[in-house]
Amino acid sequence: MASKGRERLVVIGGDAAGMAAASQARRLKGPDELEITAFERGHFTSYSACGIPYWVGGEVDGPDALIARTAEQHRERGIDLRLRTEVTELDVDGCRVRTRQVDTGEEAWTGYDKLVVATGARPVRPPLPGIDAPGVHGVQTLDDGQALLDGLERLEGDHGRRAVVVGAGYIGVEMAEAMLRRGYRVTVLNRGEQPMSTLDPDMGGLVRRAMDGMGIETVAGADVTRILTGEDGGVRAVATDDAEYPADVVVLGMGVAPETALARDAGLPLGGYGGLLTDLSMRVRGQENVWAGGDCVEVLDLVSGRERHLPLGTHANKHGQIIGANVGGGYAVFPGAVGTAVSKVCDLEIARTGLRERDARAVGLQYVTATVESTSRAGYYPGAAPMTVKMLAERRTGRLLGCQIVGREGAAKRVDIAAVALTAGMSVEQVTTLDLGYAPPFSPVWDPVQVAARKAVTKVRDAG
Repeated sequence: MASKGRERLVVIGGDAAGMAAASQARRLKGPDELEITAFERGHFTSYSACGIPYWVGGEVDGPDALIARTAEQHRERGIDLRLRTEVTELDVDGCRVRTRQVDTGEEAWTGYDKLVVATGARPVRPPLPGIDAPGVHGVQTLDDGQALLDGLERLEGDHGRRAVVVGAGYIGVEMAEAMLRRGYRVTVLNRGEQPMSTLDPDMGGLVRRAMDGMGIETVAGADVTRILTGEDGGVRAVATDDAEYPADVVVLGMGVAPETALARDAGLPLGGYGGLLTDLSMRVRGQENVWAGGDCVEVLDLVSGRERHLPLGTHANKHGQIIGANVGGGYAVFPGAVGTAVSKVCDLEIARTGLRERDARAVGLQYVTATVESTSRAGYYPGAAPMTVKMLAERRTGRLLGCQIVGREGAAKRVDIAAVALTAGMSVEQVTTLDLGYAPPFSPVWDPVQVAARKAVTKVRDAG
């Protein structure tokens, strides 16, 4: 346990949520009051996993450029950060964690007065034959990104330049772009009918048509059954129920799940998505001295009123700040989120916030939809780029329920208008009256989001 007169804070996980919590707690309490020990099983800390596809694609440098704060910088601020140290057991009753040195296997117990669980998420990796073959890569950590780049470097001298991406969510489409930029012929295998299941199918169809136009082959309804290997044991193809797709490298982009095995084994409460459940202060429910944040937790969806798993760096950093404030003797809460996310594949921008149609149906909401086509600038101004905006509104009240945008330059960040409106509980009619900035180089006189809102108002009125 901690030395007499000061508390010990133990943090499991050295990325966004964990180190933001440790750093904020240290700002509020000095080493004489609070001893902070953080365990991270990887080689890096406080890095941007979101930047890995752009590192692989050669658009940004890495890995150093993706690290916000190094281990040594954390240590200089009075945080005992131990890399390559994995927590293997959590003893909540005894207020201690068991650790194992990854490189040596040495094990030890460390006591705590307060604990932060920030174990993140793990890539979905189904137990398919050949899934662990050389040339098959998940992309979640900087170590994963380096391993992929090392594998691609070994292929540079070979004639093989075929990449298969399994999954067409955010990571899948971003990695498809990265491999295309590196000169690979890219095939994306997707179980669904359209890429980007975070969008409604009609909007996902826009993404698929754009990807086809970029030279990315997108195969719908492709249920992968095995990874085929060559005589050298490395990957040679990906098999589905009815076809084989040659591959020199395979990238898994099948989404992530909360990394909560430790928490589950310790008896901590998990939600329907497998994420830890916390109160508004990010304290684990039923625990006095355990907090959790980042990709390993579920949060309140402010639109549906239900818990959701939203593995985004924006939330992880906020969670860490809030946890650190509370652990350090201050006060902060995380009220929930509306599920805002943006991405891109080449020059196509993709954005969503709030509920999809099936989300609204799942919680029993009656709704109307409005879809419009507009441009990023005044139509007569050079460089005006097309975009499609879809909006969901509650049938009876006109309350905004969700917004999705697919378009070219200037499209994605417009979703922030809808995100603010959702957080404020605004109606689509109120969205039409927002005083947004206008000048021909930046927007039509009616912003595309407001054009969609106007159409939604009409749909609400027509529905009675």
